[in-house]
Amino acid sequence: MPQRKCAAKSLRVDKKRVSHNLALKSGLKKEIKGLRALIAQSKFDEAKEKIKTVFSKLDRAAAKGIIHKNTASRRKSSFALMLKKKA
Repeated sequence: MPQRKCAAKSLRVDKKRVSHNLALKSGLKKEIKGLRALIAQSKFDEAKEKIKTVFSKLDRAAAKGIIHKNTASRRKSSFALMLKKKA
């Protein structure tokens, strides 16, 4: 148990932030999984539309500090390359 009021508030705020970040991360993972499935099924027109949303979510997550900006950049590059190779 925290000894001070500010420590108790920090616990509450941290809990809220963790749940928010987890929600954003799981949403990102879901979008990435969908994109990979579309590429595997050779649905390239749908994949080209989906890649825009994935790039957007990656950029937002990097801007908010949920993932590192270089990680976002690397993933964007690999997805673009993956789509280009298969198409």
